[in-house]
Amino acid sequence: MSGLTAKIFITQLSALKSPGELKNVHRFFRDKDPKNKFLGVRMASIFKLAKDFMDMPLREIEKLIQSEFYEVRIGAVSIMDFQARDKKTTAVRKKELFDLYIKCHNRINNWDLVDRSAPYVVGGYLFDKPRKILYQLARSKNVWERRTAIVSTYFFIRQNDLSDTFKIAGILINDPHDLVQKAVGSWVREAGKRDKLALIEFLDQFAPEMPATMLRYATEKLDKKEKLYYLERNRKGKP
Repeated sequence: MSGLTAKIFITQLSALKSPGELKNVHRFFRDKDPKNKFLGVRMASIFKLAKDFMDMPLREIEKLIQSEFYEVRIGAVSIMDFQARDKKTTAVRKKELFDLYIKCHNRINNWDLVDRSAPYVVGGYLFDKPRKILYQLARSKNVWERRTAIVSTYFFIRQNDLSDTFKIAGILINDPHDLVQKAVGSWVREAGKRDKLALIEFLDQFAPEMPATMLRYATEKLDKKEKLYYLERNRKGKP
């Protein structure tokens, strides 16, 4: 445990950077805050290193998540995810991970940072608890908090608990950001694999007003006739 420090993690991570990868990272990083900095390390390398540091103490994880470097923050949320998934992790630690995620959400500022950790760090923790905070996040002005609200329900979907996915999707139905639209469409599609009738009821209610991107993702697994039906309803529903 003594060697699992933020300083050592960053040193080892920095040794993996490359100019070629630095060019690639800018293509999918969507938060344009000039404070963001990049090392240029492949995702596979970050995940592998995070696995080696998965027993890192919480105080050291927090140091990572506060880093100005995107790849260091990816490492932080990956460690959090590994810990949240580990069957040996105590209930106390799972709460600490959840609290840290919420506390530091301003540093979780890209779609992959959310997707890498929200399902188990947030969704896994809340599964047997009140979920009011997800509805608060769904109404946030922060796009990444809104994405967290829907992405966290992935854990629920895996347990065939679908209600909150559709309810939160309903709150986000007119979200202006494409990365929230895609997440909503993807998650109701996944819920629909478990309960197609629930998906059809959702689409019957919301298809006319859904952004086209969201609808395309939501109907991806429906047959051609069903897709065309909802696309037509969507077209007619637009002014």
